[in-house]
Amino acid sequence: MVSSRFNIRISRFVFALLLGGCSQGPANETGNAGLRPIEQAILTDEQSFYYIDFDKYPSGNPELPIGIFDSGTGGLTVLDALLRFDGHHNGNHSKGSDSRADFGGEKFIYLADQANMPYGNYHSENKSGLLVEHVLKDVQFLLGSKYYLNENAAGPENSKQPVKALVIACNTATAYAKEDVENFIARTGTNLKVIGVIDAGAEGALEVFGKDSSGTIGVLATVGTVASGGYQHTIERFIKELGYTGNIRVISQGGLGMAEAVDEETDYVNRYLSGPRENYRGPSFSHSEYKIEKALLDVYNFEYDDHRMLCDPGNTGDCELLQINSADNYMRYHLVSLMEKLRNTPRAAPLKALVLGCTHYPYLTNTIREVLDELYNYRQNGGYRYRALMAENIRIIDPAENVARELYEYLAGEKLFNPGGSAAASEFYISVPNKGNQEVKTDSLGRFTYAYKYGREEGRVQEYVKIVPFSRTNIPSETIERLKAIVPAVYELIGPFRNSAHPVH
Repeated sequence: MVSSRFNIRISRFVFALLLGGCSQGPANETGNAGLRPIEQAILTDEQSFYYIDFDKYPSGNPELPIGIFDSGTGGLTVLDALLRFDGHHNGNHSKGSDSRADFGGEKFIYLADQANMPYGNYHSENKSGLLVEHVLKDVQFLLGSKYYLNENAAGPENSKQPVKALVIACNTATAYAKEDVENFIARTGTNLKVIGVIDAGAEGALEVFGKDSSGTIGVLATVGTVASGGYQHTIERFIKELGYTGNIRVISQGGLGMAEAVDEETDYVNRYLSGPRENYRGPSFSHSEYKIEKALLDVYNFEYDDHRMLCDPGNTGDCELLQINSADNYMRYHLVSLMEKLRNTPRAAPLKALVLGCTHYPYLTNTIREVLDELYNYRQNGGYRYRALMAENIRIIDPAENVARELYEYLAGEKLFNPGGSAAASEFYISVPNKGNQEVKTDSLGRFTYAYKYGREEGRVQEYVKIVPFSRTNIPSETIERLKAIVPAVYELIGPFRNSAHPVH
């Protein structure tokens, strides 16, 4: 054991020296040894809250849990797919269903970085480095042992288990930070597997096509993921690597406000309002990029009841201001916008696959199917507006299914399946603003203000958040009901906390 720890220490030291010699970032961003300040805190600063002694990390222990994180509750769609996955016989790992969940014996630890979400906006606010820092803190939490019992706890507990594999259940985090996470894991010497959702989604989309067939792959993702080009580049790379020869094109739509609406961020959705408000950040008549087109109002087919659209009618009775105020209506806007992009693309090929490039979007699968059917059958001036540009049955790609395959193959290959565990022991955590940090700025609902959230600077190592177990004080009842309907396997694990004073932990 001493020899093994010594080798890990030497390998980390040599890796840091090599990385420091070819560092591409300025000293104030990556530190003197080629490390970001948060990495230095985790790896070298024994006085830091974030420090982990990786010489003592129990690498290769099959009894450890699997870590999953996302910017919010959206990643629970990935966990749900893992809990339901049944592609192999549990006894001998041969392919085929045996009516027993393949990961039923695995404990999962899930983190929703709700306080810092949406991750998709950091790029547009020129804070991609801050996003990477948040992601590295997510990883630190899963690798470490600290958490708070609740948001008012004075100090952390120190009893959380470390993990044996990492799933980045967030497309934006995968696009902007997966390589950073992999480099960081290499420095720790733990040799943990890191799985991201973008490769999985790209592979799933291409499975719709024959090797010589043509068509369009649509990608619905956050604004940040689309701006990164992550799906575009990955699909194009797989087309070459896997030998596809047809004309396969990719068209993307940045889903401004959709993930935020699912998690009920009040700058995008506020169920308690009956009229437009000043702090709205979603699509509108006047938005420079995400404009609600008055000529397409009939196509959007927005639902107006229960204040799902907020309208300020002028003298004519028409809306002078129109704000989207429900997740379903955000999806309607963005699907129509995607089809309009395709409609205005020269020599466009029919849409055959639609990748849900954000883990929040599978919550809206029923709405997606409904709207795609409406658009396929939408008639205008005696003809169909979109039918020539759509397959009759567009395949909706949830990358979570491919994540499950990759994770299974890894655990089987490394002999890391837990011999006696249970998914029922899984733990669920969420980040909340650390009100003990005097710099933290929150709004009337106790959330970070938008200006504070995106105004912070990378490189200042401090506790912006506390990570606490899911509880009725930090998970709205509306979210719980949505989980019950959309992710039933997860709901089975976390549902009981609705009727208990004790959080799921």
